[in-house]
Amino acid sequence: MIEMKHVHKQFDRLQALENVNLSIQKGSIYGLIGSNGAGKTTLIKLLAGIYRQDQGDILVDGTPVYENISLKQKIFYIPDQPFVFSHYTTTQMAYFYKSCYPSWSEERFEKLAQLFEVHLKKKIQTFSKGWQRQIAFILALSANPEILILDEPLDGLDPVVREKVKNLLIHDVAQREMTILISSHNLREIEDICDHIGIIHKGTLILEKELDELKSDIHKVQVAYRDSVPNKLIKTLKPLHSEKRGSVSLFIVRGEEDLIAKQIRETNPVIFDLLPLTLEEIFIYEMGDIGYAIKNVLV
Repeated sequence: MIEMKHVHKQFDRLQALENVNLSIQKGSIYGLIGSNGAGKTTLIKLLAGIYRQDQGDILVDGTPVYENISLKQKIFYIPDQPFVFSHYTTTQMAYFYKSCYPSWSEERFEKLAQLFEVHLKKKIQTFSKGWQRQIAFILALSANPEILILDEPLDGLDPVVREKVKNLLIHDVAQREMTILISSHNLREIEDICDHIGIIHKGTLILEKELDELKSDIHKVQVAYRDSVPNKLIKTLKPLHSEKRGSVSLFIVRGEEDLIAKQIRETNPVIFDLLPLTLEEIFIYEMGDIGYAIKNVLV
């Protein structure tokens, strides 16, 4: 289990993280989402042991991460811009990681290199961004880490390669109970692969839930009446968001689906639909509920 307990991190006068509490179960795929500058990358670098927290505890199975070499040998981090040594080929980077990770599998490295059709003797820096990211995944998965930390992992990959990578990640979670933390602005991809979600805003983790539970707790309601929407219903539902589309009113509401449906049907609507929300929609309305203006955040 990965845990952050009352973690604070400050850079000069900037409070990057404040009293963050987070837990990720073994074998889980955890999606970390949030506004620009919310503290996602800082949180990730703390979990990877790159930064040291100012206050609080960061633990993996009860053991501190920072400057813990034996524990870091079980963690692989792919940043937004994957790191390679200048002028190194994929084969040379593989040799380097083989010396760092006792769990390295040469057999798997060769199979993955063949699967992605990578030119092993070509310098990595001469590849495109998408190819460099593919190579990063090959190296990461060949190291067989217990924990894989990913920052904008699928950026620059074409749709076919994205599916290959997703399938490989899901396979390792299923077969080895690898734990994955993904930070991304692409919420559609987060929704496809993650089972738990954390939303961070201004350095604070404002929400942490299983994805299915998160989706079951917030709903899109479409109703229409012969006259206007009853005021009693609006007071009862307390919508996070409402708008009018012709004769149909749309509400975003929290609560149990059955109870919401019962309350609406008691008002005898002419039209009534209770619809699921995407993770992207949930993020927009959750952030809107705390007063954040969504502009150019989502892809």
